[in-house]
Amino acid sequence: MKPLICIYFEGNDTKVAVVSKVNGKLMVLKTAAVDFVQPTIDLEEGISNLSIEGTDLDLEKIQSQDTSLDSKMAASTVTTLANNLAGINLKKSLFIPALTEPALHYHIYEGSKQLASAKVADDIIDDIQESKNIAVEKQNLGYVELADKSLLSVFLGGEVACINMINSLARFHGKRHFKIPSVKSAEISLAYYVAKTKKFFPDDQSLIVYIGKEYSKLIFLQGRKLKHVGATLDIGTLNLHTYDVYFSKILLEMENGGISSLDNIIVCGEDDSENLILSFYGTFPEANVSRLEFSDVDLGGLTPEEKDKFSAFSVPVAIATDYYDELENLHKGVNLLPKYVKEDQKFFQFGWHGYAMLPLLFGITFFATQYILENQKEINQLDNQIAEQTILMRQNQEILTKIAEIETKISGFDQTQTILDSASAGTGVWQQVLKHVSDFVGSKNSMWITKLNFAEGKVTIEGYALNRNVLTEFAYSIESAILKSVSYEALREQNTYKFLITFDLSNYQKNVIQ
Repeated sequence: MKPLICIYFEGNDTKVAVVSKVNGKLMVLKTAAVDFVQPTIDLEEGISNLSIEGTDLDLEKIQSQDTSLDSKMAASTVTTLANNLAGINLKKSLFIPALTEPALHYHIYEGSKQLASAKVADDIIDDIQESKNIAVEKQNLGYVELADKSLLSVFLGGEVACINMINSLARFHGKRHFKIPSVKSAEISLAYYVAKTKKFFPDDQSLIVYIGKEYSKLIFLQGRKLKHVGATLDIGTLNLHTYDVYFSKILLEMENGGISSLDNIIVCGEDDSENLILSFYGTFPEANVSRLEFSDVDLGGLTPEEKDKFSAFSVPVAIATDYYDELENLHKGVNLLPKYVKEDQKFFQFGWHGYAMLPLLFGITFFATQYILENQKEINQLDNQIAEQTILMRQNQEILTKIAEIETKISGFDQTQTILDSASAGTGVWQQVLKHVSDFVGSKNSMWITKLNFAEGKVTIEGYALNRNVLTEFAYSIESAILKSVSYEALREQNTYKFLITFDLSNYQKNVIQ
């Protein structure tokens, strides 16, 4: 799988974790924390840039100076983030931001859930419009079911600074944008991860305390389902002087969420020290207080110091688990990816004129394909004709070979007759023999002579007949003739009998003299 670069924006603090999945287990490749550092302003220079015309105070110059300071701050942050991600192939990675308040808002919907998903989303949008006077687009809305069967909806509150930071990082590396497949809710993903890794009883009331540098989160679970998301606390490790302030906030959120007692308290974030855990034990003696462990995550690629502080990256690990489990259909998560990001990430991006060209492109493709198919059909027909003509040529060649064999046999008969005539010149016997054979063959029309030979007083006659009885009759017509052999042979596509007849010429001569 492609590595995930999970980014959690929390005030001026940004947490980044590069996570991959190897053999079914999450592996953290790198972690980084980036702070927004406000640049110093020269007070005298700022005052000298002010001008008063009449009764109006001109703030245009100081405003332009603020804009340049913001751009310098953003550029510095992007450079720091790029340096921290050195060695990671960002072009082949997926970026997943995790958002929290005020970038997103929560709304509890207690209407009917016996509706189709699309209808539920429409009802939630209408309820938000009526109760908070906020117009929400459906693609910017997500929701999960709470333990009491109500729905906790979450939606974006406007432009997402985290996505702008990712796009700035892409431009820093010469890319138009990096791939962002999903935008997650930090609280919902963290609640899912804790419920997945911890063993809770169905009736357990559990509290997740996430402590950041500037802000803290209180998330309540009932069993393994989300119960209540508390308001963001503006206290953290940078502005916290005593843990007692947490306890009053927790009791207030327990009252708001209808939670009477706590069975489990899970601590994570920037501070999971023993002092914090002991303080919670003192206030909630009946609760089981523990740190969030990461036994399902491979931290072998991190240094010992990074492993000790890894709890600060609880949210990036939680959104990576949420995303991978959603890909494997283990649960249905929340995806708040804005519509404009989806449009920017499309491979083909068309304006109205581009869409107007689509029918023309389709038509050209259709006719070109049809033309190619017709030509291919004609080529196939010509190939078939060539194959048929090749077979016919081979058949004609075989017929010509048979005709040549027959012509050879006929020419041999003529030569034999010439030799016999020359050998028996003046005797008149051969004339009688040939006349007898000619008369017999002429009267039958079903046989023919191919060879007539004379050697040592013996006459040999070879030929073909269409009827076997004719051969017997021909043999009896000659004095002392012997039908030596009769064999079956196909000649010019007809069934014929090849024969061999011999007789003594002296006996035939005596018969003629008598």
